[in-house]
Parts: sequence; structure tokens; C-alpha cells
Amino acid sequence: MQITTTFRHMEPSEALKSYAEEKLERVKKYIDEPIVVQAFLTVEKIRHKAEVTITAKGITIKAAEESNDMYASLDAVGDKIERQLSRYKERIKAHKPAAEGKSRQVQKSIVQAEGLETPAAAPVIIKTKSFSMKPMSVEEAVMQMELLHKDFLVYTESSTENINVVYRRKDGNYGLIAPERV
Repeated sequence: MQITTTFRHMEPSEALKSYAEEKLERVKKYIDEPIVVQAFLTVEKIRHKAEVTITAKGITIKAAEESNDMYASLDAVGDKIERQLSRYKERIKAHKPAAEGKSRQVQKSIVQAEGLETPAAAPVIIKTKSFSMKPMSVEEAVMQMELLHKDFLVYTESSTENINVVYRRKDGNYGLIAPERV
């Protein structure tokens, strides 16, 4: 397990770093290796905020907690991550596992937009990110979207191998965009 700890607006502390590592080591019992953990510890005036992102085989989980004490924030975010992972593990037991080994490489680009008043010649790509997508069912995609706290998720449907989009609607329900064969 690889843990990266970043301190923002505070002095790096070996005691805090080892405490964070000790708290985050407990996630090993829920997910398989390899696990990459990024912990961001931030102090803003009197607020002590701990943010954690865990990336493992097929899943990414994010959580953040804040309090008046960094150790309390680390305890709270560790407990929150454990609850999310146990819920994920229970849900995954109920689903038939997707075909292993099949995944797609996807590239995401962010385009710089010009002002509305001035006509733009051509958009400029300012950021590109590549990631692999494992095939999953609609239920798994919704669960992954919830774990990531996102409003939409692009994924490969395991039964058809088509690229689909699941999104959160304003009424709280979910929508699915699936390609239609012509």
C-alpha cells in the first residue's frame, strides 16, 4: 500500500503522518492490492481538514472531514472511508462480478473557453487525463458514481461492451445514456 501525505498551510509532522498511515492501513481488509492512498491535511484558521482519496483495483473512493483537531479529523475520515468500503464490499457481493481483464483506455480533455463576447477561433485543450475503464453493470456504475461523489460517470457496459453514461438527475433519480444500434 502506497500512502502519500500532503500538508497544506501547516508544518509537516512525522507524528501526524504516522497516525494517518496507521488509520488508513485498516482499509487493506476491504480491498485488494495495489492500493494508492493520497491524504491531504489542511489547516485553515481553526478548521483542521483531512481529505483522503483511495484508488485500488477498479474503484476510487474520496472522503473529507473537518474539526478543531487534526487527529479527530483523521479519525472521522478513517471511519467514513471504512463505512464506504464495507458498504461497497457488501453491495459487490450481491452483484455478479464483471468479466475480469477487459478494460478500455479512455482520455479526458479539458478545453479552455473564451469569453462569450469574443468569438473564439478554436478551443485550446488545457488538460488531458487518461484512465482505464473496467466493464461494469449499471448498478456498479451508479455505486461507483456515489463513491466518487460525481454527478455523472462514463463506463463500459459489461454485457454489450458499449460506452454508456449514467448521471444524477435534479429529482434525485438516475439517468442512463446508452448508444442505440442502427
